[in-house]
Amino acid sequence: GMPAIHTLHLDRPILELDAAYVQGRAHLVGHTDTELVGQAASVIGIGHHWNAERFAKFPDLRVISRMGIGYDNVDLDAARAAGVVVCNGPDSPTVSTAEHAVMLLLAVTKELPIQQARAAEGIGGPAVASSLELDGATLGLVGLGRIGVRVARAALGLGMRVIASDPGIEQSPIDDVELVGLDELFATSHVISLHAPSTPATRHMINADSIASMRRGVYLVNCARGPLIDQDALVAAIDSAHVAGAALDVTDPEPLPIGHPLLTRPNVIITPHIASSTAVGRRRLFEHAIDNALAVLDGRPASVVT
Repeated sequence: GMPAIHTLHLDRPILELDAAYVQGRAHLVGHTDTELVGQAASVIGIGHHWNAERFAKFPDLRVISRMGIGYDNVDLDAARAAGVVVCNGPDSPTVSTAEHAVMLLLAVTKELPIQQARAAEGIGGPAVASSLELDGATLGLVGLGRIGVRVARAALGLGMRVIASDPGIEQSPIDDVELVGLDELFATSHVISLHAPSTPATRHMINADSIASMRRGVYLVNCARGPLIDQDALVAAIDSAHVAGAALDVTDPEPLPIGHPLLTRPNVIITPHIASSTAVGRRRLFEHAIDNALAVLDGRPASVVT
């Protein structure tokens, strides 16, 4: 017979494009259709934190399908206990996030906001900018997965020396990128870009102690997860000029409260967790998440976390 039409709950407003993509394969329920949500076999997106208590409210739930690679807002043990499969889309955000990280790396090391502000105030002519020449400088990548690899290739194209630290891999996927220990990476990098997941082990890995072990004048880029950085320690290091600049697409919390010190420092660039949000990237996130959910529900292979 025909495969069942599954009900999928999307935790954001449904677009015409979304409905067209699943037409004939699934029924999409939006975040406002509360009475239908409980009947959904799958949740797509997951803005909520899923713990045992929340799973108990959705007895028919079979799949959580994450838009993107991170699944730090799902308690995996609770998911297993509830018999819910958790999927992610490891390939979906790669290109757009890597491009955003490279953009932030260039913008912060070249003092883009500071120089824009000078122009806006009618200050003409050259100033002695303390911007970093990237050619020959060392980029340290904390994490050398899909996104880190793309950032590495761009940085190599700029003439940077690239090193990486990643406990998950034994040999570097790129000949020109040397794998080093985290201590060596912190001590030698001119720019550090974070591409690690948010776990108890990585929480506040950028803290007062690790920053003190870095070069004076280091730049930090984070397009991964906000909790990787102890923000109080970062603000102190920015104010002492030990850190020359920071460019963050992710913070803790998101968004930061109005007037937070990181929002008021001229050498700090903040974007509101939009690295993966190109139009093409958003579609890819959505489509991979839908495809994964339907694959699990129909008994086909999918990108499963647990």
